[in-house]
Amino acid sequence: MQRTIIYILYTVFTAAFLISCGDGVSLQRYYVDNQETKNFITQDIPISMVEIDKSGFTEEQQEAYNSVKRLNFLGYKTSEADMETYNAELAKVKTILSDDKYNDLMEVSDRGRKIIVKYIGTDEEADEVVVFGSAQDMGFAIVRVLGNDMNPEKMAVLLRSLQNANVDENQVQDIMNFFK
Repeated sequence: MQRTIIYILYTVFTAAFLISCGDGVSLQRYYVDNQETKNFITQDIPISMVEIDKSGFTEEQQEAYNSVKRLNFLGYKTSEADMETYNAELAKVKTILSDDKYNDLMEVSDRGRKIIVKYIGTDEEADEVVVFGSAQDMGFAIVRVLGNDMNPEKMAVLLRSLQNANVDENQVQDIMNFFK
């Protein structure tokens, strides 16, 4: 009898633990749920595969670049016939990124296009940097920047410098073709 009570208690504690883990949607879960869905494209890109002209980088930019190990890309292509789905998916992503664990890093808007950069971590070290861009006529894209010892301030400097960097477009041709 005592053995049965112990098993029941273990079962109750295990069930309570698993239930308390939460069922909130994370960005990672959103990636997994949509990687095979219509109008979505995903790519996992090791930073070693991305050739960027780093000759003009400052020491700070070089350090930030070297801290990045991998980029996870998820894109959604919009169409005029599917604006309702686009708006629903956009709202889901905005809800996820409005979570308190995401700290604001920078925001840029230009001609109906908006880019938001957030990070998870502390002011000294980011565990993950998220770049989210959207444009009503094209869709949206989310890039999860993953690495080691990423400093949010240095990452912001790196992202600004990459706007004018010489990137080989052949490496991201699949992504560019998806949004055409």
